Amino acid sequence: MNTLQGKQPPLFSASLMCMNMLEMKEQFRVLNERVQMYHVDIMDGHFCKNITLSPDFVKVCASAAKRPIDVHLMVEHPGDFLDQLIRSGAHCISPHAETINVDAFRTIDKIKSAGCRMGVVLNPSTPLSYVAHYLNHIDLLTIMTVDVGYSGGKFIPEMLEKIREAVRIREERGLHYLIQVDGACNAENFRAMDEAGAEVYVVGNTGLFAMDPDLERAADILYGNFARETGRAL
Repeated sequence: MNTLQGKQPPLFSASLMCMNMLEMKEQFRVLNERVQMYHVDIMDGHFCKNITLSPDFVKVCASAAKRPIDVHLMVEHPGDFLDQLIRSGAHCISPHAETINVDAFRTIDKIKSAGCRMGVVLNPSTPLSYVAHYLNHIDLLTIMTVDVGYSGGKFIPEMLEKIREAVRIREERGLHYLIQVDGACNAENFRAMDEAGAEVYVVGNTGLFAMDPDLERAADILYGNFARETGRAL
């Protein structure tokens, strides 16, 4: 991942928990040409009240994906998953800041030593100050714009100021992380997110997969919506 300077084209990360699992091969054929990243949610039913994908799913996806895979760990003990995810082909591993408070630097070292990118995710109520001491080690900073657990959550507008704060801190400290937003990334919110400084958009049902039964047309709608709402040609 490279630092984005100024208004670079947005990056879209397809949330694979929303894809049609019966049509995975065909969906990857389309997505490999239309999105820049993949987003895999792993939930353990404890950190949040849902159970979704797994490291084995990452391994299957890695065999078909031509774009980087970012694994979002919504689990109480992310350390239990790291070895398997590294072997499975994850390009970026993003645990929640709330779960690595005790051993953040050990976790960062393990992920980066394996050649993976390091991400960190902040829940809506978690301030950026929580990760201030290791932001210089982060490649991908994900700001949750909905409460975690289920697709289709309600956008939390207070997160726009957190995005702006993340931009200010990066500029003031000369850091390199990309700013990703996860939750309600769709036509209703693209303009506000873009103006705040978001760079990577996790697109699920409301942003991509439910826009049209034909995934190619759905991707066209995604890009059209973003261009229309932000005034940026893509």
